[in-house]
Amino acid sequence: MAPVIDGHIDLPAVVRYGWRNNVSAIPLHDKMPMHVDIPRLREGKAGGFFWSVYVPCPSASAEGKKFLNATWRVRDTLEQIDVAKGLIKKYPETFQYAVSSADVKDSIFQRKIASLLGVEGAHQLGNSIAVLRQYYDLGVRYVTLTHVCHNAFADSCGSLAMIPPLHLGLSPLGFKLVEEMNRIGMLVDLSHTSDMTAAQAIMHSKAPVMWSHSSARAVHNVARNVPDEVLTMIGTGEGQKDGIIMVNFAPAFVAPEGEADVKRVADHVEHIARVVGKQHVGIGSDFDGIPDTPKNLEDVSKYPNLVAELLRRGWDKYELAGLTGGNFLRIFAAVEDVAQKLQSEGTLPVYDVYEERQDMPLKPGGEAL
Repeated sequence: MAPVIDGHIDLPAVVRYGWRNNVSAIPLHDKMPMHVDIPRLREGKAGGFFWSVYVPCPSASAEGKKFLNATWRVRDTLEQIDVAKGLIKKYPETFQYAVSSADVKDSIFQRKIASLLGVEGAHQLGNSIAVLRQYYDLGVRYVTLTHVCHNAFADSCGSLAMIPPLHLGLSPLGFKLVEEMNRIGMLVDLSHTSDMTAAQAIMHSKAPVMWSHSSARAVHNVARNVPDEVLTMIGTGEGQKDGIIMVNFAPAFVAPEGEADVKRVADHVEHIARVVGKQHVGIGSDFDGIPDTPKNLEDVSKYPNLVAELLRRGWDKYELAGLTGGNFLRIFAAVEDVAQKLQSEGTLPVYDVYEERQDMPLKPGGEAL
């Protein structure tokens, strides 16, 4: 079995809420309370994952539609980046910090677990594209355009049921955000976004896109899953965009209550593969970020159960190697190539400022508000 690269692991959140971010106290060599620790990662053939540096959405009543109270989320994101990096440094024999597709391959070659960083929601940007660039410099390699709330850049789908839109997809600043993500080589993650946000981002992006932890709405009809009309925008044909959908294990997104198991997760994988091709599907478990798990996929040690189920369904070893990590590495490298091309062509950074900012002039040279 080829090593697994998981698109979304919430271990830093466990450290935040269970240990008040005290990395020194985290016993990853022992059995942790939820789904991830070093022995189980090794048992599950983990080769790499994105550590989600998740920060919760703000209260809608406190925030308002102009998203003006943004600073604490940037602070908390920096704290979670610090947690992830601290854990990587604490266990150098196990984890290797990765910021490129080449780093991931090197880590797997050294039999370590490649450790990438992902920001789960553009509400964590503090309404600032400049913050995006600083996160990139700190090692973040994907930003999810929304979490369960709308933000200054884009509309969310909510959770199980679709919430009313605010921007009808991307806001004007959201289109600029996608452009800057392309330019610097930040993966555009569409998990949690509304259907309109996802469709607009796919069409506007010059680079491949990803869903770090999403499943198929045709298999289980909840808003967090991706509908076929959006899935069919992914591919290598005319008018399509390359990309990957990394399947989520959260039972509420997999099946009706009490029915989630490894076979139902495999159903999501196979449906996505039928619609867009096996080269566009991966694994994005959401382990450590979900309260319960599917039967026979209880933690990171159980990845082989999903591989075995798909093997029984006729997947060959090359297709399975793509699912477990090869497909993601192709997408990651392609995003890097687009960024290199844009920069070599002299594409300028995006310096647009959020129009609702109250602490800056309305236009260059104007009076401060």
